[in-house]
Amino acid sequence: MRVLRQLGHLDRAAYRAVADLSTPGLDRPLRQVSKFANFSKPWFLIAAALALFGGRRGRRAAVTGAAAIGLTSLVVNQPMKLAGRRGRPNRTGMGVPENRWVRMPTSTSFPSGHSASAAAFAVAVGDVLPQLNMPLRLAATVIAFSRVYTGVHYPGDVVVGAAVGALLGRATSKGARWLRPTSFESPGGA
Repeated sequence: MRVLRQLGHLDRAAYRAVADLSTPGLDRPLRQVSKFANFSKPWFLIAAALALFGGRRGRRAAVTGAAAIGLTSLVVNQPMKLAGRRGRPNRTGMGVPENRWVRMPTSTSFPSGHSASAAAFAVAVGDVLPQLNMPLRLAATVIAFSRVYTGVHYPGDVVVGAAVGALLGRATSKGARWLRPTSFESPGGA
């Protein structure tokens, strides 16, 4: 229990450090990013573009990415959030400026579903289309950070969500590879 208390103190200190950042130029963009990420909208839009314009490998990446989001949402938003039962941060008490705020979700805080879905999609699609690996991971990182910046998650929620999402994204891509190994051949072969 002592270790968990220490981690909780560290998590709250990191949350306050982000709240104390004097970066008003980021307030509106990160608020918009955080809202836009609701219901995995960016990932499903990217999946649609890949399916429409990416050929066979793009369609495979789109299906793998969408499956990773589905699996991750099921695992994170059901048993993990119910088991975690961590309350959302007190933005007012922790000093998050109101101009950063987005609507506070009603679900429990731990782990971050936005971060989990973002990481799952980025890893799963990056495994199929390695050229998208870095841009997708960067986008997932921005979304994850936006959840702390807007005050709806502690950093620990985001880190654990992203880790779980990455693991489930990798498991999904491995499962897809096992089901259809020929679709994962080198880009020149498809």
